[in-house]
Amino acid sequence: MSLKNLLSPLRIGGVQLHNRVVMAPLTRNRAAQPGDVPTELNVAYYQQRADAGLIVTEGTQISRQGQGYFGTPGLYTDEQEAGWEKVVDAVHAKDGRMSLQLWHVGRVSHSLLQADRERPVAPSAIRAEDTTVFVRHDDGSFGMIAADTPRALEAHELPGIIEQYVAAAERAKRVGFDMVEVHAANGYLLHQFLSAHTNLRTDNYGGSVQNRARLVIEIVEAVQGVFGRDRVGIRVSPNFTAFGMSDHDAEDTVVYLAGEMNRLGAGYIHVAEPDWVGGKPLSDAFRFALRATYSGQIIAAGNYTAQAAEARIREGIVDAVAFGRAFIANPDLVTRLRRDAPLNEPDPATFFGGDAKGYTDYPELEAEAA
Repeated sequence: MSLKNLLSPLRIGGVQLHNRVVMAPLTRNRAAQPGDVPTELNVAYYQQRADAGLIVTEGTQISRQGQGYFGTPGLYTDEQEAGWEKVVDAVHAKDGRMSLQLWHVGRVSHSLLQADRERPVAPSAIRAEDTTVFVRHDDGSFGMIAADTPRALEAHELPGIIEQYVAAAERAKRVGFDMVEVHAANGYLLHQFLSAHTNLRTDNYGGSVQNRARLVIEIVEAVQGVFGRDRVGIRVSPNFTAFGMSDHDAEDTVVYLAGEMNRLGAGYIHVAEPDWVGGKPLSDAFRFALRATYSGQIIAAGNYTAQAAEARIREGIVDAVAFGRAFIANPDLVTRLRRDAPLNEPDPATFFGGDAKGYTDYPELEAEAA
């Protein structure tokens, strides 16, 4: 099957992509300690994958408060900024494009990850059931631990949350990222505000869909003030069921949010499909409504093969497709797709944490031939 659509150029806002193969955000837990700083190992990892049409970085916490896993990178200190600058420079040297994913985990965290052992924050004080996070214990050992019960954010704290996003976006712009992506998916803070299951607030940020979406919209608009309207994207995950999430009106909520993103002129909507966590498949009605409501570019992420991605783009349902595990194991994924070459299989044992093994040592076609 030809992949002419998947491998064709695409313009998202002011950014020209060489192809429509997007590298999905992938948490790999390899930031340097102390300080959660990107390193030369991260530079090599991202540069290897620069032939992606767009690299969306791993979730990058906008503050210490926003961290939910040990070893994930941040962008709120000078050291982190300097580390990310090396990454972006390396990807740009190979003519790649990058979007930084701005991340606040909300309740998917633990006091061991927070400053002064504070409790994580959320729209409401509801613990994420059946949810564990990766921490370093006081004795120096590492392990998974149940997420803490969060405290509810006070209304007067919300402008401070917005400011965290703005400050991280300002650093991202100085670093040279082409775009930023506001993470409003996968059960993290902004998804918690969007969901009537996790947002029980009675103020202007809870209740109706308009109120539940208010903080997300305010954050996107504030970040656009830094990057420009069409260089800000957003990630959503309707029907996502992990981390204790359960939404009866998830698709309608995202369609409403898409209308607001259209009004704001956001560059793209990145839809994380629920198949990988066992959620209810997205309905055709939702897919058509999203396309009808939002005039920007739509990126789909899920268990897509290249052939399925090509079909979706050809149908006009989406404009690009993000690949995750395929990019973990195939730094030259786009080259392999162009040549119809076999793909390396990823090693799940090396997904989270560690060193170069399972991170930068997957073979490329030329090395295999040699």
